[in-house]
Amino acid sequence: MTHKTSTSLIDLSHTIEDGLITYKGLPAPIICDYMSRDDSKQFYEKGTQFQIGKIEMVTNTGTYIDCPFHRYEDGKDLSQIALERFVDIDAVVIRVPFSETIEIREEHLKNYEIENKAVLIQTDWDKHWNTDQYFENNPYLTEGAATYLRDCSVKLVGIDSHNIDDTRGKSRPVHTILLGAEILIVEHLCNLNLLPDSGFTFSAVPPKFKGVGTFPVRAFVKMK
Repeated sequence: MTHKTSTSLIDLSHTIEDGLITYKGLPAPIICDYMSRDDSKQFYEKGTQFQIGKIEMVTNTGTYIDCPFHRYEDGKDLSQIALERFVDIDAVVIRVPFSETIEIREEHLKNYEIENKAVLIQTDWDKHWNTDQYFENNPYLTEGAATYLRDCSVKLVGIDSHNIDDTRGKSRPVHTILLGAEILIVEHLCNLNLLPDSGFTFSAVPPKFKGVGTFPVRAFVKMK
């Protein structure tokens, strides 16, 4: 896991490295040289070298954001989401430790000011990152919780868990409800324990890909 980098910025993203498994059943990224520094020597004068990397991966890798196209064929892809939807969103943390429950219900989300905000759910599941335990019986939101967040007009929902839905079945009601309302989702966050309950903005910016519904982000908060 990464850690606090300055007094005003806190990194909430896992490091992506060669061979990392983010979601069991999906391939790990391959990160290697396309052109190594040694290979580049033939093209430049002595002492001048470059490395050009090559990455092969599925878009659900590391800490990533979901937009409507991930769930809906006619939903907006990454290139169609306005830039302000990714950057400097007023945010709050709601803490529901997995040691108490893995089922995050509507009642866990009440009594918070969340309208037009990014809601970050801290479950502490990130402590299992990159272990076999991370993929089994992870914390998730219920359909009722997703409906409540939609009805509160939140802008984005993030979680430090393997999935925002219960993966033990085949339905994905949370993705269906939130992305259907164009509420973005960020999964596999970390370091939410470093944050106060509020008083910061959240950013998670992906590349501007057309025809792509999810992609890794550098998620972070900026203290006010």
